[in-house]
Amino acid sequence: MKYIPFIFALAFAPTAYSLTEAQTVQLLKAIKQVESGGDCAAVGDWDCGTHTYKAIGCFQIHFVYWADAVEYDQTIGGCYNDCYNEAYAERVVRAYMKRYAPKNATIKDMARIHNGGPRGHKKWATCLYWAKVSKVLK
Repeated sequence: MKYIPFIFALAFAPTAYSLTEAQTVQLLKAIKQVESGGDCAAVGDWDCGTHTYKAIGCFQIHFVYWADAVEYDQTIGGCYNDCYNEAYAERVVRAYMKRYAPKNATIKDMARIHNGGPRGHKKWATCLYWAKVSKVLK
């Protein structure tokens, strides 16, 4: 029984994604364009039928996304409203990707995770989002 926590920790340990820095920069630019047209002051509302959620900044970051990223990389610090700052928001997105993207994640996987959450790359609902990002990438 002593070994169960150790094995559990290994099975759910965060993995850093394997994209190059150039690929990551290209992806971030495309996400920014799709999400807000590059507008750092953008505020969007997403309605799921029972609740309306706010997303802010050029990457359209939701509060829970921000909280996940800051929990993972506590050096980010700050507050949610700092996501209106492009450089800060980029750090948040990078941390979120490092936390949730599998080691062998592709650019497609990463875009879909940004849009659909930790398992977004496996959700059918994020395919349309990927189509928009891939169009910008071309």
